[in-house]
Amino acid sequence: MANSTGPASPKDSTGKGVVVTGGGTGIGRATARAFADDGAQVLVVGRSEGPLKETAEGYDGIRVLAADIHDHAAPQTIVSTVLDAFGRLDVLVNNAAVTGFASLDGLDRASVRAQLGTNLIAPLFLTQQALDALEATGGTVVNVSSAGSLGRRAWPENSVYGMAKVALDFLTRTWAVELAPRGIRSVGIAPGVVDTGVGVRAGMPAEAYEAFLAQMAERIPAGRVGRPEDIAWWIVQLTRPEAAYANGTVLAVDGALSVT
Repeated sequence: MANSTGPASPKDSTGKGVVVTGGGTGIGRATARAFADDGAQVLVVGRSEGPLKETAEGYDGIRVLAADIHDHAAPQTIVSTVLDAFGRLDVLVNNAAVTGFASLDGLDRASVRAQLGTNLIAPLFLTQQALDALEATGGTVVNVSSAGSLGRRAWPENSVYGMAKVALDFLTRTWAVELAPRGIRSVGIAPGVVDTGVGVRAGMPAEAYEAFLAQMAERIPAGRVGRPEDIAWWIVQLTRPEAAYANGTVLAVDGALSVT
């Protein structure tokens, strides 16, 4: 039984099979629940089973898979699990990401490998593994990028995370062209500053993270930082049949910060 909170609405994702990586927290959790509320069957993937179970609590339509998406066997495990569970794959949301704050002179190889592995290499090979299943349903790949890496902006002390997101945007555009003959769409969402707790998980003191959010709220034309649900809504919309002509686009959802 899906979570019963909130008003009833048409279930436009009924029957769909959805995979959301990084589904234990933040945008991934909100996206999994949004799809489940919309009638989909959702597999949430993440490293730790505990947060995934919290995502699924109260949602019969959400199943969990604890896996490191950068592991060589993960793509096959994820795709086979969703097909065994739901019999189909309609939407793949490449959301999982890690970050680490350091300027150029403070970077180390382990941190760089970890960020590129999770943020770029893992979604590449997971999407590759999912192609046949997505082709069978005319499915959609949604890559979760970042508004901070759009355009000509710099991102001091977050360069590796940013360059991985720039590359992911390039994959979004390229896959749209490569995969269109197979009936698969590729789109991206570029969130702005969203209160997901990611800064604390990356090592920022909680007080510093809250101060950062407050500072950014003053700079964002919308007058606030984003909520995970703000991004999840758009992800669901971009996978609807009515959005079928959107392909290769990366949509910034950032309260207009990136255009200031």
